[in-house]
Amino acid sequence: MELPLLRETSSFHLDFFIFGTNSLCAFALNLAVFLLVGKTSALTMNVAGVVKDWLLIAFSWSVIKDTVTPINLLGYGIAFMGVAYYNHAKLQALKAKETQKKVTQADEETGRLLEERQGNEAPGRSEAQG
Repeated sequence: MELPLLRETSSFHLDFFIFGTNSLCAFALNLAVFLLVGKTSALTMNVAGVVKDWLLIAFSWSVIKDTVTPINLLGYGIAFMGVAYYNHAKLQALKAKETQKKVTQADEETGRLLEERQGNEAPGRSEAQG
C-alpha cells in the first residue's frame, strides 16, 4: 500500500551494482577477520584495530588538519608501548615454542635411534648366550 506512494515521492532507487559490490566487500572483510582470528587470536584482532585507529588519526591529522593535543599524543604513546610489548611477548612465546619443538624432535629422534640400537643388539646377545 505504501510502496507505490514511496516510489512516487522518494528519490531513492536501488543500484544493484553498488549493492552487489558493497555486499562483496562486506563478505571479504568478514572472511579476512575469520581467517585472522583462526590463525592468531581475538587479541591480535584487537591490536590490529588499534593500529587501524592510529592510521585513521594520522590521516585526519595530516590530510584533514585535525588538531592533536599533548594529551592525545600521550595516549597514542601509551597505546604504542602496549602494542610493542604485546608484539614482543608474542615473539618471545613463538621463539620458546620453536625451541621446545626442536628439543622434542631431537628427543624423539634420539629415542628412535636407541630403540634401533637395542633392537639390533638383542638378537646378537641371544645367539651368544645360546
